[in-house]
Formats: sequence, structure tokens, C-alpha cells
Amino acid sequence: MKYSYSKNIQSDFNDSEAKVRESLAEVGFGVLTEINMQVAFKQKLNLDYKNYKILGACNPQLAHRALDSESLIGILMPCNILVIDNEDGSTKIVFPDAESLLEITGNQQVVFLAKEVDKLLKKAFDSIE
Repeated sequence: MKYSYSKNIQSDFNDSEAKVRESLAEVGFGVLTEINMQVAFKQKLNLDYKNYKILGACNPQLAHRALDSESLIGILMPCNILVIDNEDGSTKIVFPDAESLLEITGNQQVVFLAKEVDKLLKKAFDSIE
């Protein structure tokens, strides 16, 4: 099952993260959470690791509709977007395929919402260069 799509962009990590955040905002998503794996691995394991962030993106209107349709859907929220340093001056960005991930609920209303989410996320993804 394909649950994500990605591309490499010729931009350093910090610029790429800014581009991702901006593209998400343009389609109505905000970043609610941020997990910095580089910092976490250093603090918890004393390991040096490349820049790798997990951005938890959310569209409040769609999230509210999803929670009204399926009260436990929060276990699958927010949409995680990856920003990964390729350590060569380029960055990999990875977006989720919401429909693939949310069809596990078996709730057709949630699957319908996932299609809306996918349309918006794909628009954001496509706008990043």
C-alpha cells in the first residue's frame, strides 16, 4: 500500500522547512506539532543525526468534521509531513496519502474527508520547488 509521496528539492533544510510550512498555510493547514529527531536523538541517545523533522499539520475545519464522524480518529491525526536533510544541499519532503491511511477506519465519511485532505495536501506539495 502506498501511504506517502515524496520529492527531493534543491534547497537546504531550513529553507525547505519554511517552504513546506508556507505551502501548507496557503491551503489552510497549520503546523500544530513539531518533532525534531536530530535534537531528540542527541538528548536521549547522545547520537548525532541529520536534520529530520516531523511536522504535524492540521486543517481545523476538516479535523473538526473528522472528529464528528469518528470520535477516535484523533489517533491518526494530525497529518505528518517529513522534512529530511539529504546532507548534499537538497532536502526530501514527504507528504501522507490521507485516503490510504484513513481507509483503515472503515468509515466512509472519514474516507470522503480524506479525499478533501489529499486534494489540499497535493496542492501544497506541488507548489514546493
